[in-house]
Amino acid sequence: MTPGRLRALLLAALVLAYALLEHYTNVAAAPPGLGAALAIAPLLGALLLLAHRTQRPWLAPLLLALAATAVLLRFWGELEHHFSWLYLLQQCATYLALAGTFGRSLLPGRVPLCSRWAAMIHGPLTEDVRRYTRSVTLAWTAFFAAVMLLSAVLYAAAPRSFWSLFANFLVLPLAALLFACEYALRRRCLPSTPRATLGQMLRVYLADTRRP
Repeated sequence: MTPGRLRALLLAALVLAYALLEHYTNVAAAPPGLGAALAIAPLLGALLLLAHRTQRPWLAPLLLALAATAVLLRFWGELEHHFSWLYLLQQCATYLALAGTFGRSLLPGRVPLCSRWAAMIHGPLTEDVRRYTRSVTLAWTAFFAAVMLLSAVLYAAAPRSFWSLFANFLVLPLAALLFACEYALRRRCLPSTPRATLGQMLRVYLADTRRP
């Protein structure tokens, strides 16, 4: 097994384990401290990643650790009682950011995100491909916006277990289903366009997100 595949498997196992633990804290009589710790873990991880990219990577994590410790000591009790709110806020913020990223690229004067990725793989695009990739960008914008709204509605109106199942175990399969449907539609609408492998698309996405 190659190192790349091993890393992918480890990442998938980590994501699955986190989803299972999050679902457990939402539907069972789990220790509230576990729910609070799981709820703040992604936020702290994202802040540490941002701090590491600063010009002084040793100073920013230290200041962040001190600030996070002070905040956690002050509000830990509230976090234990309302950790599911933090789950919801983080998920909705993620979907809103994704919808905004795709949606902003559709504004006049900008290149739709899927068009940019297609050009990075295949080079200059024909007019048909540009129209198609613009439509795909719009579809992903609508998907992430719909997931965000549905998650919020389920949290407010449905049993907590139902919302947790949707948030932790259905969003990724739905995204995979949309990807598969788009791939089938692309083969029908653009039969002469070269097919990009999943590996190529992942490399392009990572390269694009690392750009300043």
